[in-house]
Amino acid sequence: MIVTPKIRGFICTTAHPDGCAKHVAEQIAVVKGRGAIANGPKKVLVIGSSTGYGLSSRIAAAFGCGAATMGVFFEKPGEAERCGTAGWYNSAAFEREALADELYARSFNGDAFSSEMKQQVIAAIKADLGQVDCIIYSLASPRRTHPISGEVFKSVLKPIGQSFTNKNLNTSTGVVDEVTLPAAEGDDIAQTVAVMGGEDWQMWIDALLAENLIAPNATTLAYSYIGPEVTWPIYKNGTIGKAKEDLERCQRELDAKLAHIGGKAWVSVNKALVTQASSAIPVVPLYISLLYKVMKPLGSHEDTIEQMDRLFRERLCSGTPQADDVGRIRIDDWEMSADVQSAVAQAWEVVNTENLKELADFEGYQSSFLRLFGFGLAGVDYSADTNTGIGVPSLL
Repeated sequence: MIVTPKIRGFICTTAHPDGCAKHVAEQIAVVKGRGAIANGPKKVLVIGSSTGYGLSSRIAAAFGCGAATMGVFFEKPGEAERCGTAGWYNSAAFEREALADELYARSFNGDAFSSEMKQQVIAAIKADLGQVDCIIYSLASPRRTHPISGEVFKSVLKPIGQSFTNKNLNTSTGVVDEVTLPAAEGDDIAQTVAVMGGEDWQMWIDALLAENLIAPNATTLAYSYIGPEVTWPIYKNGTIGKAKEDLERCQRELDAKLAHIGGKAWVSVNKALVTQASSAIPVVPLYISLLYKVMKPLGSHEDTIEQMDRLFRERLCSGTPQADDVGRIRIDDWEMSADVQSAVAQAWEVVNTENLKELADFEGYQSSFLRLFGFGLAGVDYSADTNTGIGVPSLL
């Protein structure tokens, strides 16, 4: 089957197996090129491991720390004449590379929010690893079925208190226009917190602790974002921000629960990057395009793999996490530096459709977006037939 990108709004409905494999291989090469990570975890569970920061976390742990990894995701397999999701092909490629390096890798495809999935993973840890010493929580989902009540929650991207209007980039047309988001109403905040807050992270840790599956001195980590003031009405101060506040509440509670085994819970605030999740947030694609234009010439731009490698290498495993005044690891430090934010803010004030190419790295944004789905990678023959029915080795 010949696979081409088919873009609908902020998603691509196709994914290229060979391109995804090349993207994974490139990330592995970044980590290996920086050498082994000292004092790293050796048995790692990544919940939400198939794309973005979760995938890069699994790569950094495996190929930087030499860790055995388990990954949980919810992806669609491909068939002979139908594409699977990028996350499926990423996971297949990751496992093949791990096996080639004689690294343990096992994956689970299903609803990470469910009790059934937690029990599957618990049984596998008991059978294969005994305990885990690092648990990464990197789920990004628009909905969640509560494992106890059965209630279905749906998250929303809305400001709180009043509607919000600001510049926006139409990533299909390259037009800079305006977007207005209505204010949250009813139970919008509660619904979003139920999906994107800390409850499920806490349920995972509680389930593992109950079975004595978390090793002494283990670490658990969840990811967040703060960003600049221009995005705050729809992020930090919006419904998502309330969910992230709940994530930090959960971090504090987990920190206390893990203290008796010398463990530690962290929230890492990461950089704004093109991911499948960030592409769906209004205003953010324009900000990212401007940010890339500023950071790339400075040499401070990082993609997800450089971020996660630095997180493991310089923060989690170094003994110097460099937490901020409320205890978060700030791996967004280069993005939020005063010189970068000043330059982005100046560009934001004047950017429009006509000067977009001059002020923003829209081409870089588009390239990064396509790479998420395995397109636009050097050395891949996109005119050739490719096998869309590739399987994940541990799921065969």
